[in-house]
Amino acid sequence: MTTAASPFPSTVPGTGDGPGHEVAVLVIMGVSGCGKSTVAGMLAGSLGWALEEGDDLHPPSNIAKMAAGQPLDDTDRLPWLQRVAGWIDHQLAQGRPGVITCSALKRNYRDLLRRPGVVFVHLTGSPEMLQRRLEARLDHFMPTALLHSQLHTLEPPDPDEAALTIQAAAKPALLVEEIMRRLPLAPAE
Repeated sequence: MTTAASPFPSTVPGTGDGPGHEVAVLVIMGVSGCGKSTVAGMLAGSLGWALEEGDDLHPPSNIAKMAAGQPLDDTDRLPWLQRVAGWIDHQLAQGRPGVITCSALKRNYRDLLRRPGVVFVHLTGSPEMLQRRLEARLDHFMPTALLHSQLHTLEPPDPDEAALTIQAAAKPALLVEEIMRRLPLAPAE
């Protein structure tokens, strides 16, 4: 984790050689209800970067399983993570920065997505806050009953990962400002 006194790119291994480093892809991660989609959309808009909703890359079988209240296992997640990695690779190959949402709950999932220039932004919050947010959602296939399994599966980023952890209780606009300040990233003109 970084502090306000030290800019993120110069303090986290794997993110570059110092303050001049440019982040190529941000993976907005965390359990359901943390605000990944909202923050990612606002962040991509502020930066003028491409945006991909990781949930849209799930195979239909995963969506059906989650909608039925069954948690995904590693075997279910692998084809989805490969699609997320493919999107990241495409952005990097094109030299275009991007923002993608992906729960990336385990270290080995993040290892599949890790590349130079990829930074994970872990949005976190209390189980009570996350539950309230999930109960308020009307348009998502993920039932609130699966929150417990996601929290149980979650392995927060380790200090050696190119990752920034942000408490998600604040308003999304403030979270976006905090991410941009701590990485640091400049808004699009």
